Amino acid sequence: MLELILIDDLLFALVGIEGRYISIKRVHGKADVVSFQVDASMDLALQEFAKRIFPLCESYLLIDEFVESRSQFKHGLVNHAFAAALRAFLLDYQAMVAQLEHQFRLRRLSIQGLWFYCQPMTGSMQALSTVIRKVSANNYAGSAVLNLLQSQAKAMAGDSAVRSLLEKMTHSASNAYLSILERWIYEGVIDDPYDEFFIAENKSLQKESLTQDYDAKYWRQRYSLKKDIPSFLANIAGTILTTGKYLNVMRECGYNVQVPVSENSKLMTFGSNHQYLECVKAAYEFASGELLSLIKEKYDLIGKLRSIKHYLLLDQGDFLVHFMDIAREELLKKHDEISVEKLQSLLDLALRTTAAAADPCHEDLTCCVERSSVLKGLSRLKDLDIKNVSHGNDLEEPISITGLETFSLSYKIQWPLSIVISRKALTKYQLIFRFLFHCKHVERQLCGAWQMHQGVRALNSHGTAISRSSLLCRSMLRFINSLLHYLTFEVLEPNWHVLHGRLQTAKSIDEVIQHHDFFLDKCLKECLLLLPELIKKVEKLKSLCLQYAAATQWLISLSIDIPKLDEQSDGSVGSGKLKSKNPSQVQKVMTRNSAVTDSILKFEREFNAELQSLRPILSSSSQAEPYLTHLAQWILGAGNDQ
Repeated sequence: MLELILIDDLLFALVGIEGRYISIKRVHGKADVVSFQVDASMDLALQEFAKRIFPLCESYLLIDEFVESRSQFKHGLVNHAFAAALRAFLLDYQAMVAQLEHQFRLRRLSIQGLWFYCQPMTGSMQALSTVIRKVSANNYAGSAVLNLLQSQAKAMAGDSAVRSLLEKMTHSASNAYLSILERWIYEGVIDDPYDEFFIAENKSLQKESLTQDYDAKYWRQRYSLKKDIPSFLANIAGTILTTGKYLNVMRECGYNVQVPVSENSKLMTFGSNHQYLECVKAAYEFASGELLSLIKEKYDLIGKLRSIKHYLLLDQGDFLVHFMDIAREELLKKHDEISVEKLQSLLDLALRTTAAAADPCHEDLTCCVERSSVLKGLSRLKDLDIKNVSHGNDLEEPISITGLETFSLSYKIQWPLSIVISRKALTKYQLIFRFLFHCKHVERQLCGAWQMHQGVRALNSHGTAISRSSLLCRSMLRFINSLLHYLTFEVLEPNWHVLHGRLQTAKSIDEVIQHHDFFLDKCLKECLLLLPELIKKVEKLKSLCLQYAAATQWLISLSIDIPKLDEQSDGSVGSGKLKSKNPSQVQKVMTRNSAVTDSILKFEREFNAELQSLRPILSSSSQAEPYLTHLAQWILGAGNDQ
């Protein structure tokens, strides 16, 4: 009689209901801790049988309560799908209990028979309750739930039935997750109301920041990977992220591009056949190809880069010569006294009246005046790999800087080209332009000095200060011309040729960005802008050239007025006039001649000393930086020809 009563109680306990001899005990404050207890007055043998079945009862109660709590959408779509799968599983379990109850009513069920029929379900129920306890304790959602289910399934390799059940639960729970993934890789849309997806969107980052902020993080951080990534997607998470990003760019451009979807490309499940991997790969290839085609063909990326090369890398410099002529007066002012509006109007005039007018992109060119020299500007760009600099103060600021040191060109870049030509990339172009522009200025000043020397060639100046000055001027011109030749033909042109080839074969926009950034960094480095020790030497040499060019008119005018001392012995009329001069006049002439010669010799000594001091620096650095060998051949050759 007691056995029948206990069996009846156990059938109720299997669906979480107390009986006459079986009670449920809960621990206060711990919802997932529950235990069944049998009355101590019951026969010991029957108590032991009951205790064998209690774990199954406890698992059912735990699973049932989890299903009720996690069926709410606030716990996320994955938990909701997992709870739905558990509810379906419990229906099968309850059907088994109903069959056992039917056998009991027919008096065909003993307590040993009850244990026999319950045994197969015990392992599965306990495995599920283990998962549920961990999910509840850690408040898991989304990827974390899927990873837990998958890891538990792998841990049950020895029990095929339990493993199969857990894999089925994983597939059911992942359906909701895969639907979010499907919209992302096929439409570029994050439809994630409960923040479960492994890709996060930072809506505060706007695409406009790419053209305004040097440290713009839009492309890298507008969409980013979270820490919790489903293990079955871990190896392709980067590809998934990139696919949606590409589709997003096209949507931002007004193109409603959607990856072609067939029945075979539906991401409704994952498994050993890896069909979902093929779907992701196909979506990535489509999105990448469409965006690359859009940017290269419709927005003419290579044409825009070529136009920037014409102006900011001085590939076509006829407009610049004209501009420097008409803007000379304004550029000689201090940087805080310059009218940018006036410079812009002069730049527009230079562009309209030269070959640049044929370039449809010339209207995108603007000018600006920076607040510091190139060297100081470089020290503020912390992401550049500037060698051997610990503080920005190591790079000296000129005492008085004018527009010639601070003038720069800029370029209007529209979305989506700003992904490639960002504010950071444009800043690097501007640094190279400012260095080239100042070199061109030095060259123009020396050419002016050289023309003055040529103007007095008719005088018999052999052996005088003028001839010595002429040699120095030629040496300085060779230096600056050699430097400009190195920068343009040894650095910029070869690197541009490499970039152009790589852009033609690039497979994705990320490859384009990578190649473009590499091109700019390599040009900055080979133009010496990332080597402070060398660039400071070059700036010193340029400064000496400018000082000499400024003093040339004074030196030549003094030299022309100085009669040659050997004419004192000449029998001409002029010599008679000179002989009539008193000794004090002769002394004055000799003093002036000495002053001019001393000035020229001083410039010569300083210039040669600075030029020769480059030799050990270039020699020691050329082993690590082979391109410096070309620089040494060009620049030091100017010093050896003297």
